[in-house]
Amino acid sequence: MKKFQKAGIPNPLSPNRTANDLNDMPTLEDRIQFLLKLINIPQRPSNSMLFFIMYDIESNRVRNQIAKYLIKNGCTRIQKSVFLADLPHEKYEQIKNDLIEVQACYENEDSILVVPISTDYLRSMKIIGKNIDIDLILQLKNTLFF
Repeated sequence: MKKFQKAGIPNPLSPNRTANDLNDMPTLEDRIQFLLKLINIPQRPSNSMLFFIMYDIESNRVRNQIAKYLIKNGCTRIQKSVFLADLPHEKYEQIKNDLIEVQACYENEDSILVVPISTDYLRSMKIIGKNIDIDLILQLKNTLFF
């Protein structure tokens, strides 16, 4: 929490912020493989919980600290400000409570969304852009040979 408090800036920065250095972000193919692995788990543990974390944070320092925190706690970066996790319910509660505490550390107009999701909803997800056909990746389309 000390890092988050140090990262807090009393006066909000301009919304025109610089982009993060995301060289450590997995490739698109790796991110898709991660999603497929989650979707295709035949029997998930009963205490396991799928959830998205999405944020809009002005401060580069706070944003970078939160990204590092989420990765350290087992979340996987799906997009620049979107993470997906498949963690025990207790870990979900800890992450959620820590993010609430971070949000309260400094005056800001940031937003953080923590959204539980079911595997059914994850399976029905559609990826738009990057010429990716998620139905083909998920093998939802049938191919007929004559």
